[in-house]
Amino acid sequence: MKFHWLLPSFLSVFLLAGAAEAARLQSWRFDASENRLYITTDGGVQPKAQLIFNPMRLVIDLPGTSLGRPSVSKPLSGAIESVRVGQFDNNTTRIVVEIREGFTIDPQQVKFRGISPSEWTVDLPTPVPGETQNPISEPGGERLSVESSAPQAESAQATVVQNVQATADGFLVRTAGGRPQINFQQSRAGDIATLDIEGASLAPGLNSQQPQTNGQHGVDKIEVRQLPTDPPVTRVTLRMKNSNTQWRASVSNLGGVALSPGSVVRQPSVSRRLTVDPPARQAQGNLARVQSIDLASNGTQLVVRTDRQVSYTSGWDQGSRAYWIRIASGVLTGEIPQLDANSPVSFTASQEDAETVVIWVQPRSGVEVGRVTRPSPQLLSLQLRSNASAQQPLTRPPNLSPLPRRTFGNDDVPQVSNRRAVVAIDPGHGGRDPGAVGIQGIQEKEIVLDISFQVARLLEQQGVQVVMTRTDDSEIDLEPRVSLAERVNATLFVSIHANAINMSRPDISGIETYYFNNGQDLARVIHASILEGTGANDRRVRQARFYVLRKTSMPSVLLEVGFVTGAEDAARLSDPAYRSQMAASIARGIVFYLQQR
Repeated sequence: MKFHWLLPSFLSVFLLAGAAEAARLQSWRFDASENRLYITTDGGVQPKAQLIFNPMRLVIDLPGTSLGRPSVSKPLSGAIESVRVGQFDNNTTRIVVEIREGFTIDPQQVKFRGISPSEWTVDLPTPVPGETQNPISEPGGERLSVESSAPQAESAQATVVQNVQATADGFLVRTAGGRPQINFQQSRAGDIATLDIEGASLAPGLNSQQPQTNGQHGVDKIEVRQLPTDPPVTRVTLRMKNSNTQWRASVSNLGGVALSPGSVVRQPSVSRRLTVDPPARQAQGNLARVQSIDLASNGTQLVVRTDRQVSYTSGWDQGSRAYWIRIASGVLTGEIPQLDANSPVSFTASQEDAETVVIWVQPRSGVEVGRVTRPSPQLLSLQLRSNASAQQPLTRPPNLSPLPRRTFGNDDVPQVSNRRAVVAIDPGHGGRDPGAVGIQGIQEKEIVLDISFQVARLLEQQGVQVVMTRTDDSEIDLEPRVSLAERVNATLFVSIHANAINMSRPDISGIETYYFNNGQDLARVIHASILEGTGANDRRVRQARFYVLRKTSMPSVLLEVGFVTGAEDAARLSDPAYRSQMAASIARGIVFYLQQR
């Protein structure tokens, strides 16, 4: 959960393209059971919204919209006190959702969805008891993001990349089907240019038959490959003999994308992604060189050697189930060895863009990928573990530190007799939604994903099947999380979050556990296990109407594993050893509950 209060301002967010047309508010409806507001106009609008304090209220303005009738106020029962609709000025209809005194809502969980330019829904989180955040009433508030999730117009046909041909003016990437949607950039050093064609896939055989350049137009090599993304992206990479030529890309009337050398000229917009000017050049010597990638230590490590210390990120691609290591400000110079079928992993490496190297690692059956370590400034080591006894490996094996001896470990988690149990673990937030951001910038989404993987690992070791709603840093709405649990007929649903309050209250720390309907016993067992295993402050088991609790048919709980804004909790949650302690406590509580069934 996230309570992220900003300095009062009267800023607004406009995210629908195009000028607003004069419109009339046709209808509005508030569904109290769903905490959802429905808005319909007879023309396109650009809503703006803010959360105002003292008293707390959500204010939604519809510019260029008239009400055409008297103001109305609809009283409600519960923590949402009323909804008022009126004409704010000659050009704006205003909708105000009043929150009852003594309650608060998380501004980051107010979700706007544009079904179309004239149809909007606003999902409000369940108000919770909270202290007044601003002691003095102020005219401003916190701006809220207003994003349209209406499906974008798609090409009538999918784009297929057929081949790359040299022309008198450069190169033509010939395509068939839908109009290409492109993104083009050239390295600051000028020696590499990359063209991404979004939503495009390769024609059969093209991936294994790379085009020949014969040095034309100063291009030494052209690489065409399919990125393991969803939706698909085809990447065309030009590697130049020298860096004296700047290139541009444009959609060709002949069908495809034209790559032309010469002065960079901005092209008309061909999609939401534009052809971009290459940034200022940087000497290639300033890029780290990835010199070699190979297996070491009897196949238990994948070692990446560079000529200097590098910055990197790593994670899992949900579509291809491959693990990636992305090295920033790097260039691939070494050869990639060919591994035999008995190797624990297969891998490939490529220049993802002009200054980024990406390594894709595909573990073979019975092999788990561990964490990336840095044995020395010029080495990265990816740990590989044999797991032949694993019945069903996770989509993404955990990238975690081992459990400390002084905490609850594998031996402390009892065996469960019912091996048919399926537990859905739901790491909160993800992707663009970091959740709560606390002391020293720690992010909820990272903390809960780490804990969730450790819980999943411990449960699987005890014979419990685990399904995770997200296995990487991706943004997933609430409904798909619930749908997954229902689809696999989960025995239990456990959503893991971190709590937050005003940054001026570092004194507040502790554990809260929520249930809605049939999860009360599960909540009590897990909550008691966490308190026993971690010694954290007890902020009680509570009942709440969170979406994932209301919409799941199995016993469900939402765990708040601590306050990222609390001095005590933030320090603990930043410690990998404590997160392992928390995970073992959660897993132990789940297994205890399953034993009682």
